Amino acid sequence: MCSACKTQTITPAIVPPAEIEVQKPLDTKHSLGVIGAVEPVYVLPMKAPLAARIDTGAETSSIDVANLKSFERDGEKWVSFNVINRETGEKYHFEKEVVRQTSITRINVHEKRQVVMLNIKLGNEIISAEFSLANREKFEYQVLIGRNVLTGRAIVDTALENTLH
Repeated sequence: MCSACKTQTITPAIVPPAEIEVQKPLDTKHSLGVIGAVEPVYVLPMKAPLAARIDTGAETSSIDVANLKSFERDGEKWVSFNVINRETGEKYHFEKEVVRQTSITRINVHEKRQVVMLNIKLGNEIISAEFSLANREKFEYQVLIGRNVLTGRAIVDTALENTLH
């Protein structure tokens, strides 16, 4: 009989189950961590927070302003405006240099807005960012936080709200 025809019993080796250890990577990039669809934001130097809609679809953040007036200072375009907290009634008057103008398109309506730099506090972080100035009185939230603030700082879970203090 040839050696290929001989019957051999092959016993498979017992392989222990692999131990899988799932580790959360240390996320030093996203300083705010996971945040929700609505978060409190302080528009500095105001004392009370405004409820802000977190919107990853918006490129630039936006804020509700009242009494918006344009003027010139030292040959540059400036604006003055008020931010009024709808919840507390706190009112603060701002005068800011216009950084740029932007066009917003919503439901086939084109709107030009001035953009200024504002300092906000989101969580424990103070952020200087561009905000377009808008009349948001018809919107539920006075502030919209867009990608210009979120990118690299936060991961958004829309099932959550008010994760920041």
